[in-house]
Amino acid sequence: MLKEFSDAKAPGGVFQVTQKGKVLYQKAFGKANLELDANLHADYVFEIGSMTKQFTAIATLMLEQQGKLSVNDPISKYIKDFPNGDKITIHHLLTHTSGIKDFTKMKSITTIAQKEMKPEMMVDFFKNEPVDFAPGEKFDYNNSGYVVLGHLIELISGDSYENFIQKNIFDKAGMNHSYYASDRKIVLKRASGYHKKESGYVNKTLISFSVPFSSGSLMSTLEDMLKWQNALNKNILLNSQETEKAFQKYRLNNGEEFTYGYGWHLKDINGVASREHGGSIFGFKSMGVYIPSEDLYVVGFSNCDCHSPTETVRNMTRLALENINRN
Repeated sequence: MLKEFSDAKAPGGVFQVTQKGKVLYQKAFGKANLELDANLHADYVFEIGSMTKQFTAIATLMLEQQGKLSVNDPISKYIKDFPNGDKITIHHLLTHTSGIKDFTKMKSITTIAQKEMKPEMMVDFFKNEPVDFAPGEKFDYNNSGYVVLGHLIELISGDSYENFIQKNIFDKAGMNHSYYASDRKIVLKRASGYHKKESGYVNKTLISFSVPFSSGSLMSTLEDMLKWQNALNKNILLNSQETEKAFQKYRLNNGEEFTYGYGWHLKDINGVASREHGGSIFGFKSMGVYIPSEDLYVVGFSNCDCHSPTETVRNMTRLALENINRN
């Protein structure tokens, strides 16, 4: 960790290792705000980028549990004019197998990055682009699919995505320091985000959070992410049958298995099954690894997109596993 976060005067990161809900290790490195020369603390709020997808996936499964949708529904059932919408299912969106163009790879993204976009405007932005492949042909990580899911959550629930997540997940799990991101809202203990240039650090580029929307616009803390994990484990949010759908591997049209469930990469560390997801948004990077067999959860956030916590978190998980096995 000190290799990656060695400069105490630079933006840094916060890390936590927990087992069976108990904190084994928690530490903050570096600065929360360079202009105020303020140190980071382990309870600071970070933008979590694509770790948002976990919440979007679980929210979708909640609507399925309520009987309001099925993951096998074609998206044309809800968005009538979506090209190829009768072939693309909610399952395809959840598993990154839809073939829809990823809006983050479109050159024209710069024209909307700072604009306030309604969810249907975001969907209109990419829906008529040529598809990359037929639905279910391959796995290709895709932000557009998760923006469509956010739009569906709003259409089907009759509520905004922000409200739905707040009421059905944050409030139920006791996540009192998690938010739909905003640069205008006063957020206590918010870490500032940075980029690194040759000349030194600069404040993060501002984007409108309505652009990443349900694919990457949530903020949280280490403690709240543990509450999230515990709520999933204890079936506070979903019954065990629905929860299981998020954590199983699926197959492509040709029968080949791929290593993604709904909102989580399903991998392994030292041969032990893991559920993982990282996130990256201007000024921030995040990573979480959960080992179900040991109820071990390792999370790291960084407030400079020059520091990826991915390998640090995976290495911490390896260390923790070795120590558990030794003891």
